[in-house]
Amino acid sequence: MTTASDRQPTVRLPQQASPTHDDVEVPLVESPPPPPVRRSRRRLVIAGLTVLVLAAGAGTAVTWALKGDVPRGVTVLGVDLGGLTRSEASAALRAHLAASPSVTADVEVQVEGKGTKLRPADVGLVVDVDATVDAAAEGRPALFGSRAVAPVVAVDADLLDAALRKGVGEVGTAMKPPAVVFTGLTPKAVHPEPGRGLDPRSSAEAVKAGWLSGKPVTVPLVESRATTTAEQVDRLVETVARPAVAAPLTITSEKGTLTVPPAAIAKSLVLTADKAGLIEPRIDPKKLRAAVAPRLAEIEAPAKDASFTFAGGKPKIIEGAAGTGLDLAGLAPQLLTAAQSGDSRTVAATLTTTAPAIGAAELEKLGVKEKVSTFTTKFTGGLSSPRSQNIVTAAKQVRGALVLPGKTFSLNKHTGERGYAQGYKDAPVIVGGNLQPGVGGGVSQFTTTLFNASYYAGLQDVEHKPHSYYFDRYPAVIESTIFWPDLDFKFKNDSPHGVLIDTAYTSNSITVSMWSTKVWDKVTTEWSARRNITSPPTITKPAGPKCIATGGLIGFTQDAFRLFHSGGKVVKREKFTWKYDPEPRFICGEAPAA
Repeated sequence: MTTASDRQPTVRLPQQASPTHDDVEVPLVESPPPPPVRRSRRRLVIAGLTVLVLAAGAGTAVTWALKGDVPRGVTVLGVDLGGLTRSEASAALRAHLAASPSVTADVEVQVEGKGTKLRPADVGLVVDVDATVDAAAEGRPALFGSRAVAPVVAVDADLLDAALRKGVGEVGTAMKPPAVVFTGLTPKAVHPEPGRGLDPRSSAEAVKAGWLSGKPVTVPLVESRATTTAEQVDRLVETVARPAVAAPLTITSEKGTLTVPPAAIAKSLVLTADKAGLIEPRIDPKKLRAAVAPRLAEIEAPAKDASFTFAGGKPKIIEGAAGTGLDLAGLAPQLLTAAQSGDSRTVAATLTTTAPAIGAAELEKLGVKEKVSTFTTKFTGGLSSPRSQNIVTAAKQVRGALVLPGKTFSLNKHTGERGYAQGYKDAPVIVGGNLQPGVGGGVSQFTTTLFNASYYAGLQDVEHKPHSYYFDRYPAVIESTIFWPDLDFKFKNDSPHGVLIDTAYTSNSITVSMWSTKVWDKVTTEWSARRNITSPPTITKPAGPKCIATGGLIGFTQDAFRLFHSGGKVVKREKFTWKYDPEPRFICGEAPAA
């Protein structure tokens, strides 16, 4: 039988001399037994497996936490976007916003105690979904808990500012802008004073921050101060304003010399502030031109536009001509520098060529080539009567008027006031239902003739008013009166071609014709029967220059239908209706005794 000691190795030592023994075999002392091999290996395996399991779990957790573009645990407006891709997060957020009433509900805003409500769509107030998802995608994932990300809100600051000002009205105090003003040739400093008011940027930030809170948003007022200070205004008085009007300016050119007196300089020197309260001195070329207009006429030759005339009863184009003039806008900076100089106050200018605004080629393209309508009315009293003279005067003023496509012709605007200074005379007019003498009487007949010419040309009626009483020299319903400045006649050229107005007169008639390119085959009128006929009353008025006796006219209501013909059929109808009052039978003199 083999024992444990038999398994231990022995060591044979070298022989040594011994007084008592020879060749003695000495066994080696036994070492402690090593630990059991199998148990140790088992523990290592278990430990290794544990590490692997933990590592695998950690990898799964990391994979879970890093899934998608938006880190885990991130929410926006309560919506969990964690683990989603950007497109998924955008879709989820948009779906939430579409279902949220607070996004479309009116926003209550308070400004210094005044309230108003704003519709988000009216001021461009929206959640910027893409920017919000970008913000949500930033940062580290959270394995535990959540992280709320505020939505990115956008608003149109200008629309918001306009809506607030309209909704709350006047708030705060306006900033007093700085300026330098002239009293004659004496400059005076106007010092700025700060104000408190709405600031578009501050208002936008307040509304963006408080919009989705569910509470009223308070918009602050911001103090505004002018960019140009009081000290700088005083300096402008001494360094710009006073030197500018100390002496005349001189502009030299090949056509002559223009002297700009101090008074004209004072009128054209602009020393007022912009919205920010900044004063930037400048010469206003339009104001300067107006101030020296009579002197400019001696140097400049204005351009002449191409125009129409009538030759042989037909329109003819007269070519325009170029003009020459001073470019005051280009000279303005030099004039400002010279105005502040104590030495040379002379500026050399080169005359520029100015082309006509309208050339012959432009007129050719308008298609003014044929007579598209003409209308004539008869007048009584002969050509020498005041009423006839007024008709002729108006006709001469209108002849040659060109109405471009899309433009509206106004008779009052074209002729201006029709008074004594313009050559008009006293003739019967209707004032307050009474027939009495008045300057310009009779022009209503020309107006009716012009109205019918535009009517039968198929042009759009914009404004006209028939007479209160019916006169048989006019077509019923389709006629028009006029009275400066309250009653006007207007028509719009709604055709693609130009419209040229021609007028002609005889000893007892006035004719208006329209030249253009035909749009309609023809335009005709159909009338309804008269209805609601009323008899005239008799009225006695005191005899005198203001009383005009009449025989009286019946009153009635009638319709007129304008028919537009094209391709052999009526393609459009327009209805005109008017109610005529009965014209009283006026008797000038004392009422008969009862």
